Amino acid sequence: MPKPRLLAALLPAALMLALFAAQANGQTPSAAKARSMQEILDASKPSDWRALDPGNTLYLELASGRVVIELAPDFAPAHVANLRTLAREGYWNGLSINRSQDNFVVQWGDGAEDEKARKPLGSAKSKLPAEFSRSSDKLDFHALPDRDGWAPQVGFADGFPAARDPASKTAWLAHCYGMVGAGRDIAPDSSNGTELYVVIGQSPRQLDRNITTVGRVVQGMELLSVLPRGTGPLGFYEKPEQRTAIKAIRLASEVPQNERTALEVLRTDTPLFDELVEARRNRRDDFYKRPAGHIDLCNVPLPARTPPAKG
Repeated sequence: MPKPRLLAALLPAALMLALFAAQANGQTPSAAKARSMQEILDASKPSDWRALDPGNTLYLELASGRVVIELAPDFAPAHVANLRTLAREGYWNGLSINRSQDNFVVQWGDGAEDEKARKPLGSAKSKLPAEFSRSSDKLDFHALPDRDGWAPQVGFADGFPAARDPASKTAWLAHCYGMVGAGRDIAPDSSNGTELYVVIGQSPRQLDRNITTVGRVVQGMELLSVLPRGTGPLGFYEKPEQRTAIKAIRLASEVPQNERTALEVLRTDTPLFDELVEARRNRRDDFYKRPAGHIDLCNVPLPARTPPAKG
């Protein structure tokens, strides 16, 4: 059996304690029953969860339901500030989802091709800086144990999948499934946040540090991922009637309390989250005959729940 100091280097603390307890009872590590993801979540405490900040949460309202988006102001402060202004002033209300490209993105905004016919921005800024990355100084970064093909190190920051480069002291959000980005033209600073997209396909990590990423969908991905695919170039809809109408995009803080979606998301900086990651890195349920010993950043689940009723 490996020495305890080697186990400590390889395994999250919660799992290491379980293995030591099993050894004390005369069991081998392979005989110790690791908890499943559901068992881990069932054993969570209130401190393992965090509530969404209404001031950094968007509600995308469709006829089919509500999509909840958590914004990332620590990574894209200028864009998030503009998004708040656009939402408060009802910019997207009555616009549409104009693109659904298979295994890539769903995109929404103003579908008018003529610039003169586009909806005015109101008091939102028409030009923003490119916010592809930020300084990693003072960033609370919770690293994964496995290597990544796109960055020297990956993990989670503020609950978002992220990457960092210790050499350049920079960090950035990763283009995982459900992440929301701000579309742009060729110029790096050509985005103003009015054209947003969400990743619906296999993580296009080649976009990391090439587009400003502004947040992620926390609830309602199924309302976007099932939209009919566009038949035009890049998945754009060729006819206006093919588009999905947007009823409204609102800041949660602007919505009456009784109309908000009560949600908590699992914190990514706790021993319980480490145990959950290990449960997914090495699946030990009856179906899996050979644990993978590795997990990709974008395959780590980020659970959300309705807060339990206070008893």
